[in-house]
Amino acid sequence: MKTALLSVSDKTGIVDFAKGLTNLGYRLVSTGGTKKAIEAAGIQVTAVEEITDFPEMLDGRVKTLHPRIHAGLLARRDVPEHMQALKDHHIDTVDLVAVNLYPFKATIQSEGVTEPEAIEQIDIGGPSMLRAAAKNFADVITVVKPTDYNHILNAIHDGSDDFAFRRNLALDVFRHTAAYDALIAQYLGADEEFPESLTLTYNKVQSLRYGENSHQQAAFYEDALPEAFSITQAKQLHGKELSFNNIKDADAGLRMSAEFDEPAVVAVKHMNPCGIGLGTEIGQAWDRAYSADSTSIFGGIIILNRNVDLATAEKMHVLFLEMIIAPSFDDDAFEMLAKKKNLRLMTVDFNARPQTALETVSVMGGLLCQEQDLVHESIANFKVVSEKQPTEQELKALEFAQIVAKHVKSNSIVVATDQMTLGIGAGQMNRVGSAQIAIKQAEAAETYDQAVLASDAYFPMGDSVEFAAEHGIKAIVEPGGSIRDQDSIDNANKYGIALVFSGRRHFRH
Repeated sequence: MKTALLSVSDKTGIVDFAKGLTNLGYRLVSTGGTKKAIEAAGIQVTAVEEITDFPEMLDGRVKTLHPRIHAGLLARRDVPEHMQALKDHHIDTVDLVAVNLYPFKATIQSEGVTEPEAIEQIDIGGPSMLRAAAKNFADVITVVKPTDYNHILNAIHDGSDDFAFRRNLALDVFRHTAAYDALIAQYLGADEEFPESLTLTYNKVQSLRYGENSHQQAAFYEDALPEAFSITQAKQLHGKELSFNNIKDADAGLRMSAEFDEPAVVAVKHMNPCGIGLGTEIGQAWDRAYSADSTSIFGGIIILNRNVDLATAEKMHVLFLEMIIAPSFDDDAFEMLAKKKNLRLMTVDFNARPQTALETVSVMGGLLCQEQDLVHESIANFKVVSEKQPTEQELKALEFAQIVAKHVKSNSIVVATDQMTLGIGAGQMNRVGSAQIAIKQAEAAETYDQAVLASDAYFPMGDSVEFAAEHGIKAIVEPGGSIRDQDSIDNANKYGIALVFSGRRHFRH
């Protein structure tokens, strides 16, 4: 008779699985709460203590860590010496192990949990049994997911539980235990910023139709402990499946949106803002974001940090948009937007905000890791270095423009008022080139006479200030720090421009 050892924290489906194994001729061995659940269903089950001839001890910390269990798991059936050793010591083989681990993840996600409470939920016996069984997968079936119970019963019943089948189950085990250990390391090492070994674990959200281009395969993964304010936790209410580029654009847009407490609308194209508008209410913010660049917004990703009402929905409905993300939608607004079957409508918890955490970027053969740039630019940190002083309105506009510049691909130049972007120059190989693009776009705006200019990094020479002056810009903010800062200051004084140093660079590659 074959033996199945069942020891699960999540009891979902375990009774039906136990019944199925019994019907297939397995003897059941179990522990603690799992044993009680199976016995309560009238199914015969043997206690682990009867196998080990040793009681559970240390509040259950030690129960399956015993040679009579692990020898039964690890003995190779094709090695006569192994089988003779089992016979000599009166040990039976264990042919199937169903284990899911203590709920460490759920524990550390609970509010107010202490470290000692978390440590008590570090499973020892479970991973040990799973790894032993998985190492011997040629002879032992391993089960870590309740969703696999029926699949496994069917395979045993029809004889398809062959080498390849068991090998795939063993692969599930090693991924499962590796992720479990990585989460423990992540929790215990939370205060260690850049450890010598970086252990990360992610869970698959979905396969994607393709990556950046149709010839590239791709999938979407979320952090094992994802932030609430993130595209991984967004709820899709309507529309077709997300694409690789949708996800990257939405992530960029959410980062931008997090900068603003007032009603704000962010329009994103290719991970850059094409328009950002603020207002006293969300409809006004939309109008400003749209008029910032009514051409580029076509096919864009829209993030609104307030509930979407019908009036705002009607304005968006006339455009082709890829995705709209908001905290919520009025019923009539949703009904209006959902008339477009492919338009992705999503909600995110805007009450949550990004936490200080590491972000990673892959490179060939490795990974770059850094703190997120969560610094919020503020007038309080600005230093006026020109003879001309900015007005109060210009200071507000400079603050807004510098916040936006932080999220534009370098080299970035942003021309804006205090309520909306007017022109954005992104990703150029020289700063004057970005300034030319931003100013050319901004000059068509009705409010250009109120425009200021922001740069994500210092001006390496005075030509950008000179170009801005020639095109009517009256105030500029940049980080400062160039060995030729004085050239920019001199040109600001020459042309009567208010020049402000923010003191902080915001490259975004």
